[in-house]
Order: sequence, then C-alpha cells, then structure tokens
Amino acid sequence: MNCLTDKYLFADKVVQITSLYQAVHEYCKDFRCTGPADIEVSITQDDIDFERERNARTSEKEGRKAYYPSDSYIEQLAVYRKISEQMPRFDTFLFHGSCISVDGEGYMFTAPSGTGKSTHARLWREYLGDRAVMVNDDKPLIRVSDDTVTAFGTAYNGKHHLGGNISVPLKAIALLERAEQNSIEEVTPEQIYPRILQQMYRPYDAAALAMSMGLLDKMMRKARLYIIRCNMDIQAAALAYDTMKGR
Repeated sequence: MNCLTDKYLFADKVVQITSLYQAVHEYCKDFRCTGPADIEVSITQDDIDFERERNARTSEKEGRKAYYPSDSYIEQLAVYRKISEQMPRFDTFLFHGSCISVDGEGYMFTAPSGTGKSTHARLWREYLGDRAVMVNDDKPLIRVSDDTVTAFGTAYNGKHHLGGNISVPLKAIALLERAEQNSIEEVTPEQIYPRILQQMYRPYDAAALAMSMGLLDKMMRKARLYIIRCNMDIQAAALAYDTMKGR
C-alpha cells in the first residue's frame, strides 16, 4: 500500500501526516498548509490495530456495544492520538470540551459524554446569534503560556463538524451538570480538579503526561471556573453567559 503525505496547521504547528489511507487528508483539508514540519506523524497498520483494540476495550468498559468501523476511519483517530502525544512539547494539550467564541473571548463547556455540551453550546448560539462562533465542538487543543490560555480549533471537532481553523483566548471553563433548575456558581480549581482531569487527554508517554498535567493546572488557575447545573432551555444559556462574561 502506498503512503500518503501532506501538512496541516494545528495549534500554530505544522503537522506532517503520513497515512495509509486518503480519508484523513480529506478530513483535515481545511487545515492544509506548507512549511517545515514541527511534528511528524506516520501511521502503520499496527497503529490502526492498536486503536481498534483500544476502542473495543473502552466500549466494553462503558457497557456499550463495540463498533468496528473501517481501517480508514480508525486511522483518523490514530493520527489525532499521535499528534496529541507530541503537542505537550509545545505547551499544548488535547481537552475534551465544546469551545465557543463570543465577541473574541472563549468559553469552554466540559463534562462526560452525553451530558449535553454540544446542546448547551447550540443554545448559546441561539441566544447570542452571530456573536457566537464555534471554535471546536469536541476536542480543541489548548495552549498555555505564562500570560494566556488559547483554545484552537482543529479538524477533529465532533460528529457535527462544528468549528473552524480559528483560535481564541480562553476566558472561562464550565463543568456541566444536568438539572431541572438552572444555576451557576464560580468554583476554585481544587473543587473540580479531579473531574476536569478526566476530560484531559492523558498521553501514554510519561514525560508528555507530566507536562500535560502541569499545563492543565496552569489553565485552571488562569481561566475562571464554573459549575453550570442546567436543563436544555435557552434560559440556561442566558444565565450562563450573563454570569461568565463577568467583568
């Protein structure tokens, strides 16, 4: 099988992807770029087999029926995992959340799958109209510097493909919980750290994992943190935004 190679810009870094299948290049086409590579990712059949076995174990652990998609689809997952393993070298890590930009400021919602992150982000877009722009609806990359936290859109933006080749300074992070009545409270990192840690991609490489955990800690101390208990009514978005925009 012939290998296929092209370059893409993720979190301001040029990523060279060498794949077995064309599908990943079609998936990432909006991020295509040129220039010297900062990160090189090359996929083998062993990588695809590993990803498939991992997905099967995760499905079993979560009590879900295992799903066995094509190798070309599995390769797309393997590519993002390999990118995410290398990103901590550039003060960047993968986070599971839905990130939206409002008036040039970023707000990210996180929670276990199925809680309603994407629905809550959609309610913000309904409430705020064109002022609200999706950055990434599923797996943004987060860069943490001494001065700022920045969320980056990538091609890996959820099943509805909401997001774009954009970035935004991250102002606030909200942990979502389902509730009949809407409420919101600002919290400290210590109050929600274990639950936020569960939403960070944890690299297999020990050094990359240590760097990621350090970056997560810095992110939580630079962004404002909230717990939103909400239903799926647009008033939940109104309450959340009016509180989180703050001062």
